[in-house]
Amino acid sequence: MEPTPDEITSLVGREVYSNNGVFVGEVEDVRLDLDAEAVTGLALAELNGELFRSRVQPGQGVIVPYRWVRAVGDVILINDVIERLDVEGDEDVDEAVA
Repeated sequence: MEPTPDEITSLVGREVYSNNGVFVGEVEDVRLDLDAEAVTGLALAELNGELFRSRVQPGQGVIVPYRWVRAVGDVILINDVIERLDVEGDEDVDEAVA
């Protein structure tokens, strides 16, 4: 599910939901691997406070791996992050200043 360059810019500003319908955040930027010419992550801001309160300081965002993306349309659906955040030591979600 590799987006074309036109689609990459259209990802910014889209809302991100888990596949269970829980709002996760809004795409602020994308992480790219220029050598592989692929999107590797989505930088999210405007985070769901209930999901990230204990993990992310106010004013910060997170980067979720692009491999979690299940569908891209009017919104972006990702694998259920609630279960992933409940697992101790899960480092798939990178904290990043947004």
